[in-house]
Amino acid sequence: MNHSQKQKRIAEVKAAHHDGSAKEDYHYVGRGSYLRNIVYGANDGIVTTFAVVAGVAGAGLDTKIVLILGFANLIADGISMAVGNYLGTSSENQLQAKERIMEEWEVAHVPDEERKEIEEIYRAKGFSGKNLDHIVSVITSDKKLWVDEMMVNELGIIPGEEESPIGNSVATFIAFVIAGFLPLLPYVAGIEFGNVFNTAIIMTAFALFIVGAMRSIVIKEHWFISGLEMLGVGAIAAASAYAVGYFLQGLA
Repeated sequence: MNHSQKQKRIAEVKAAHHDGSAKEDYHYVGRGSYLRNIVYGANDGIVTTFAVVAGVAGAGLDTKIVLILGFANLIADGISMAVGNYLGTSSENQLQAKERIMEEWEVAHVPDEERKEIEEIYRAKGFSGKNLDHIVSVITSDKKLWVDEMMVNELGIIPGEEESPIGNSVATFIAFVIAGFLPLLPYVAGIEFGNVFNTAIIMTAFALFIVGAMRSIVIKEHWFISGLEMLGVGAIAAASAYAVGYFLQGLA
């Protein structure tokens, strides 16, 4: 982060706190979840579809085979990823809900032990004496706050940040299908620069770099490095698929 970017960030932080709400809109909590699913869905869509295209091209098969296998992969893998994302997010939310119920039960039935845990948590943070007694008293006087503290500090779960299973799965599927269609576009539209496979390589490389650069919005990595990283991963997958197709072309 250069000097001007640092000054801009400081100004954003100050502005966020001066309105009295301390709402820091420059963070990506919530929004980052959807963007993460969009980026990874798009990445997988491009890589897996182009791997199919490269494998078929390496085997020297007909364009019709490219389209059949490409679209089959696009729909089947897109649905598979969306369902997997839905089930994974749902399971995570259920686990968090179960953990909260357990903490609520412990606070209600073994409050002395739970109070000692709060004391230990804040003693480890540097509180002692009257300050420690006061903060423990404040927290344990409100059961919701008490349980929230146990969730965060004991289990590492932040209440209220559960993700949407439907939202995540839809974002993944749409990103997968749209991005995954790009390697097939030259074959569908008949676009050629030299030959159709070279055109697919160019479009795929460009798309991979753009999607990779988008990751920098969330992970705060430099956009160029992030783009090159994803381009490199996609290139390895495509080259491997092409090599397999080439060496097995005699079986087709």
